[in-house]
Amino acid sequence: MEPFGAVVKVFLLLRFSVHLSSAVTHSLQYIYTAVIPGINFPEFTALSQLDGVQHEYYDSKIRKKIPKTEWIKKIDTDDPDYWNKYTQVLRGNEATFNVSVDALMQRFNQTAGVHTVQVMCGCELYDNGTTKGYREYGYDGEDFISFDLKSLTWIAPTPQALITKNKWDNDPGYNNYWKLYLEKECIDWLKKYVDYAKETLESKVPPTASVFQNHSSSPEVVCHATGFFPKAVNITWQKDGEDVHEDVDLRETLPNQDGSFQKRSILTVSAEDLQKHTYTCVIQHSSLEKEIVLHEEDIRILNPGSGGGSDGAPIGIIVAVVVVLVAVVAGIVVWKKKNSGEKKKEADLKFSFNTFITRLIRGFKPVPQSSSEGDSSSNNP
Repeated sequence: MEPFGAVVKVFLLLRFSVHLSSAVTHSLQYIYTAVIPGINFPEFTALSQLDGVQHEYYDSKIRKKIPKTEWIKKIDTDDPDYWNKYTQVLRGNEATFNVSVDALMQRFNQTAGVHTVQVMCGCELYDNGTTKGYREYGYDGEDFISFDLKSLTWIAPTPQALITKNKWDNDPGYNNYWKLYLEKECIDWLKKYVDYAKETLESKVPPTASVFQNHSSSPEVVCHATGFFPKAVNITWQKDGEDVHEDVDLRETLPNQDGSFQKRSILTVSAEDLQKHTYTCVIQHSSLEKEIVLHEEDIRILNPGSGGGSDGAPIGIIVAVVVVLVAVVAGIVVWKKKNSGEKKKEADLKFSFNTFITRLIRGFKPVPQSSSEGDSSSNNP
């Protein structure tokens, strides 16, 4: 069926880039996505993440902002009306998103198919005390427009975004608002959340590690680490004691349902080379006193005698796929960055929704209001 096929296409686009640059001490990210109606997914979703771990969630089916971790519930002491207040904000955001997808479809001359609108906004705090803010919009998994905090202008990589760029660049007050939010207010919320989550963030859980092949003739050997916290982990392959960099596919770090993480590195090697040389997978994590070293004799064959398939995949990987699918159901579609080098490394997942996404299409200028999630106005012109 076409809707399902299109959603699978979105899933393939995902690549679930959740990593941040290594120097980042803490990060706060807001993730908002809208999809066309009628495909059995929530039309609008919103979630908040601290250091890559979700702590709040909202979608157009439950229509309520809910906590996803225990530590965020501490905010009730400081602001008893917090959940109700931001539920109302998100309901307003949801209403504007209903217009946005249709409007962008018109701008791109599309009349059918599954389409998504995303807005990404957040901030990062570095080891040396410096900060970084970002705000980006995407459509159907591709960059649409982003805010350059240094020049206080918008970058439009596509012709369809030039109208939006011109309107926003001609509104200094609007751009100055985002400068203030990204450099000050977002950082204030980040520090507040870090204080609430201090005990959780300081905990350390070691990874469970394994190496496997789908079948004996497979040229791919997978080194898999799961269940670890915090997120930062290093997985490397060695050949006869020397690091291997070629023919290695290091995948992104993915979240597990329990708040821990998993990651895998795939080595492509011939059966002959595997027999001739000594290959090891080395896993380093802050929870470990000594690195984990897995040898070729530790390799498990998931489907002995099979020419292919992966029905016997470890439960951790199955769960990972489910988690990613749930992410798609939740509308988390991260557009793939085209830039290479350091810019790509800085932050692949940087999100937030604000209610004047309709302005992306129609150019109206809502009055920004102070909130933990950027502007929360849903005023029409």
